[in-house]
Amino acid sequence: MNQHVPQSATLGADIRALRKARGLTLAEIAERLGRSVGWLSQVERDMSEPSISDLRQIAQCLGVPMSMLFAHSAAPADEQGHIVRAGARRPMGSGEEGLIEELLSPDLTDDFEMVHSTFAPNSRMQKPANRPTQEVGYMISGKLDLLIDGRSYTVGLGDSFRIKHEPYQWSNPYDEPAVAIWVIAPPVY
Repeated sequence: MNQHVPQSATLGADIRALRKARGLTLAEIAERLGRSVGWLSQVERDMSEPSISDLRQIAQCLGVPMSMLFAHSAAPADEQGHIVRAGARRPMGSGEEGLIEELLSPDLTDDFEMVHSTFAPNSRMQKPANRPTQEVGYMISGKLDLLIDGRSYTVGLGDSFRIKHEPYQWSNPYDEPAVAIWVIAPPVY
């Protein structure tokens, strides 16, 4: 029996946006999935519902956590694409490093994404990242230590920072959680 994810007006658009952000063609992804270009095109246009195993493979091809594709909540029709309610944010990532991220943007079809990030007390990023993005963060609580392009900074409530395609790493060696709002362009999740 095929299990299907509930139809969402944004699932296909998000898959298309992620595919394009990675410079991949429909044909390349379809080949990796062992599916036809037509089927994938229908998924991207929300005309076909992928199974859970299809979503798992798509997430793997796009390098995103399964939760990113699976967690589309059904917003009321008049709010879709415009409003994200506090209780309906999509979780991103596994949280294993002590970072809980939630998508604040309604979907990934804009030139940027907005993310709510909570850094657990005494947590740290295990390996530095260097993404082909421009990112701006704004601290709404706590303190965070950042290493950006070899320079160390500590940011706290009301501070903001920018990372432009530079290696970076974060840590929260403090006893309180740190919370930041990030804007990332282009979308990476």
